[in-house]
Amino acid sequence: MSTNPFGEVPVLPVAIPLGIALFVLLIAVLARRHKLTWARAVTAVVVAVYAAGIFANTIFPIYLSPVDSGEPWTPKLAMVPFYDYEVDDALMNIAVFVPLGVLIPLLMRRPYWVKVVLTAVSVSLGIELAQLVAQAFFAGGHIADVNDLMWNTVGGVAGYAVYLLALRIPGLSSLVRLFRWHDDAAPRTVASARHAGTAS
Repeated sequence: MSTNPFGEVPVLPVAIPLGIALFVLLIAVLARRHKLTWARAVTAVVVAVYAAGIFANTIFPIYLSPVDSGEPWTPKLAMVPFYDYEVDDALMNIAVFVPLGVLIPLLMRRPYWVKVVLTAVSVSLGIELAQLVAQAFFAGGHIADVNDLMWNTVGGVAGYAVYLLALRIPGLSSLVRLFRWHDDAAPRTVASARHAGTAS
């Protein structure tokens, strides 16, 4: 008798190669731009591990041989904000995206609020869409939820606030800049971005 009748895909054999491939790609990008340093390589490691972890925990479990119920597939979507949503779930989604809010400005040439928030929203939306696809074809165990999207975005904003705060602390700011992929721009607020556009 098969011990895996539904063809559940193991997580680690997928997530680990994904993380390694992303790390190699990031290092290649740094090397091509002649910006490879030990600190930026550490940033690449963190990004790769974080991405693989998010992928493993938000998309899996998936099944290659899900049970066919015989009924037409109806996507499970939670589209009503705050409905049937636990505080613990909100806090978890915030915590998961705080690191992303720190990592985004480390990778961007000119980070400022709008770009960071839009990137966090895009990543979260991509996760929710991937969960929808996983439901459709692999009986995925996660439901696409607008609440996840909202609280993930809050987490991204909180992470960026932590990043900006770190830049204001003497000593810590110079350490943070070591890990930035671009050393020619300071973080910009929405107001400063508008001012720059007006001046030009």
